[in-house]
Amino acid sequence: MLEVGKKAPEFSLPDQNGVIHKLSDYLGKKVILYFYPKDNTPGCTKQACGYSEKYPEFLEKNVEIIGISKDTVASHKRFEEKQNLKITILADPELEVIKEYDVWKEKKLYGKVSMGVVRTTYLIDENGVIIKANDKVKAATDPETMLNEI
Repeated sequence: MLEVGKKAPEFSLPDQNGVIHKLSDYLGKKVILYFYPKDNTPGCTKQACGYSEKYPEFLEKNVEIIGISKDTVASHKRFEEKQNLKITILADPELEVIKEYDVWKEKKLYGKVSMGVVRTTYLIDENGVIIKANDKVKAATDPETMLNEI
């Protein structure tokens, strides 16, 4: 996980519609950048739907929500349509940004060890500096927790 107080690494990734987003596009706004393992899984769906539901409240506070996973643009589009998401989700199938933000880690599930995305949320300020970092994210409560942080 990246340290609080550090400049957040720049990125350039496509969203669910194939539109390229860069972190620098959001200078002047706070950004919640959250990394999640997989589209259309129970925890990831709760987290994305929670952020989508609270999106107007975040906008009122000049905060953008961006989710990133290793899923493809096509997978993200199906996820957006199935869940009626209002937030931006970026595709990083090459794991470039996922690794740069230090969220690609060894995970253990039922005794099996594999590499995967550790659910992590970063709050980035208007100047692109990380002001909060959490890798102990509870998917269902993350949106409410972050709303209270701002």
